[in-house]
Amino acid sequence: MRIVVAMSGGVDSSVAAAQLVDEGHDVIGLSMQLYDQQTGERQFGGCCSLDDLHDARSTAATLGIQHYTMNFERHFDATVVSTFVTEYAAGRTPIPCVQCNGDLKFAHLLDRAAAFGAEAVATGHYARLDQGSEPVRTLLRRGVDPDKDQSYFLFTLTQAQLAQALFPIGHLHKTEVRAYARNRGLTVADKPDSQELCFVVDGNPARFVEERVPSVARSGPIRDQHGHQVGRHDGVHRFTVGQRKGLGLSTSVPLYVLAIDAAENAVTVGARQALERTRLTASSVNWISGTPPTSLCSVTARIRHRHLDAPATVEPLREQRVAVVFEEPQSAVAPGQAAVFYDGDTVLGGGWID
Repeated sequence: MRIVVAMSGGVDSSVAAAQLVDEGHDVIGLSMQLYDQQTGERQFGGCCSLDDLHDARSTAATLGIQHYTMNFERHFDATVVSTFVTEYAAGRTPIPCVQCNGDLKFAHLLDRAAAFGAEAVATGHYARLDQGSEPVRTLLRRGVDPDKDQSYFLFTLTQAQLAQALFPIGHLHKTEVRAYARNRGLTVADKPDSQELCFVVDGNPARFVEERVPSVARSGPIRDQHGHQVGRHDGVHRFTVGQRKGLGLSTSVPLYVLAIDAAENAVTVGARQALERTRLTASSVNWISGTPPTSLCSVTARIRHRHLDAPATVEPLREQRVAVVFEEPQSAVAPGQAAVFYDGDTVLGGGWID
């Protein structure tokens, strides 16, 4: 069938395209231009650069497929960058990759795919899809490689999007992906993975936020758990719950950020033990697996991409909100991050931590 592949210029999306070509599909490569490249002055940090677009075109040429670059600059700024800035200014810790996947890549690429007469959109995510029974038509599962699994970032996808999605490398480990690229003669076989936020050039998100919203850089109190001021800060956008470094405090015991109050422009710090929580609430919950539960359900929940899942109970609340109670305390539950719920290796859903 005809398939559009989102090609970032990295080895993962390149191998996804190569696999589909080798399976005999009619493949079209699409790359996203996310910023104005006419002046050459602005370059992104971890991916999406001019070099990456060149690598995507080179891979497409090697594979003998058509390749197009689509200008998503306006959409990217509106759905990803603006949300990132707003969240940090509000004292929350956003995950831009989730918005980029659900609100940008799949939402807009599916529209472009339809214009090409394509039946599906493929990406280089480490995740898998299986067919379920009604009302769960498509199941989203973890990637086979536990170190590269990206199912956490895909919890906002809908059943309609999953029905037209393909994740060709989800059954492979990273070493196998690189080996496939070498055997196929792809120049990106040993290209390093992108690590930083693609739109933060110098790896300094606080500076990026200040450039967009200068008013956030205002001094405020750093307090202990009893409300006593122990220092000053230069803006709540510089902190995230669980942070230890960069507090500017000299104390006999290590202190961590416990809470951020943007309304009062205050940061609360305390000992590591005070970071532990057994309960959180999450909003804008998407039950990707199908119908939302109507009563308490047992899951394993992940509160950050690099955290391990932990056994928990989810209680449905009103207006797409849930309460999550963990069997064991979890450290550094950060508002703005995602709580994603699993049943074994199947993603049930997820929401944004309040």
